Amino acid sequence: MADREAHVTLADRWAPSLSPEAGPLYLQIANSIADAVKTGALREGDRLPPQRALAQALSVDLTTVTRAYAEARRRNLLDAVTGRGSFIAGRGDPSAPPLDLGMNIPPPPRGVRLADELERSVRDLAARSNLDALMSYHPGAGSPADRAAGAAWLRPTLGSVDPDRILVAAGAQSAMASIATMLAGAGDEVACEPLVYPGLLSIARHLRLEPVAIEADADGMSPEALDARCRKARPAFVYLNPTIGNPTSITMPDARRRALIEVARGHGLALLEDDPYSPLAGDAPPPLAALAPDVVWHVHTVSKCLTPGFRIAYVVAPSASARSDLAAALRAMSLMAPPLMAAVLGGWIRDGVAREFLDGVRTEAAARQILARRALPVAQRAHPNGLHVWLPLAERWDRRRVADRARAQGLAVVPSDAFSVSARPPVDAIRISLGAIPERARLAAALATLAGVLEDDRGALHDVV
Repeated sequence: MADREAHVTLADRWAPSLSPEAGPLYLQIANSIADAVKTGALREGDRLPPQRALAQALSVDLTTVTRAYAEARRRNLLDAVTGRGSFIAGRGDPSAPPLDLGMNIPPPPRGVRLADELERSVRDLAARSNLDALMSYHPGAGSPADRAAGAAWLRPTLGSVDPDRILVAAGAQSAMASIATMLAGAGDEVACEPLVYPGLLSIARHLRLEPVAIEADADGMSPEALDARCRKARPAFVYLNPTIGNPTSITMPDARRRALIEVARGHGLALLEDDPYSPLAGDAPPPLAALAPDVVWHVHTVSKCLTPGFRIAYVVAPSASARSDLAAALRAMSLMAPPLMAAVLGGWIRDGVAREFLDGVRTEAAARQILARRALPVAQRAHPNGLHVWLPLAERWDRRRVADRARAQGLAVVPSDAFSVSARPPVDAIRISLGAIPERARLAAALATLAGVLEDDRGALHDVV
């Protein structure tokens, strides 16, 4: 677009409207650019006003416009040409990359700098350990020090655990896949709830297992329904995510946990307990592995309560012999957990940094849940310290339509299809994750935008969960 048109007619085609109640001003400007590109009001090659001129026109600080243009560039909406200004990009996609409300990761904790702690930890390791050895192959499922650190980390939720029953794995996914190869073969059934962690569905597809949905209610999987299924066709094992379940946020009460254990014992079933969120919850009943250690494979990853970058999961086997079998399966699946990361995490656990980091994540997660309750005041299921919100939708709304509309506004959310054992999910719903957007202000703006998407059609959300 010619420069003369940018100065003569651009103001007529694009004039951002700002409101103090609509979230951060810089995001309002960036969103206005995205909307104008989508509607055609701004076209390829249009030169935007100089930052100082736009700041004066909008009566905002220059830094606000600078941040707005930087955000628009991050979304691939603008090209900056040194000495000439900012232009609408030729291949700008208003929805890429979206603000991530889809990835369930812990938020950055307040008061703890990850980079500083990692630098300190590696420096300490270099002073007292052989870094070359930590960067080499380590056959086995964790050194004695790594397994002792795992026992210490699990003690608040599991109680005292013999380190000889603990394995260190390269994340929960490889651990659960390895356990599945031991417990089931192609064509075997895996009992789980109708809405389940997508990683389990991926494992089932890869190993050619058949996930079978067991009826669930507000307390989780039904013991009666599991018993009925076992009388008809015995599953190879039962998968449960009993604390802050993904995606429903349900935490099973103690009585339900004990009832499911009783059914499992009665049918000789193994239980695979996926327990990434208990350290965040702080108020959950004892894990299944604390109630029935002889029948439960307990998998705890630190990816959901500390940081995914560790790629460390602690696994508690039902017995020492079962631990030996799993160690062989882990070697076949992933060879080893990253020794350097296991050593860093072990140091954090021993010197208290891990607990400090956990407290920071829990505090930040709680603050973000408050933001979500304010922006989306009805129909949500969530734990006060959880990383996500589960939103059932009204009957006339389709979860894919909501996800598509959210993406059109630059937001990524996950529809219930991703979690459903059956082809048709039992409920139209979306999961909203709160940890992937680093800044609270940007998260608040994203939630406000999502609320606007849902308000496009009144009654989009159920009034009762």
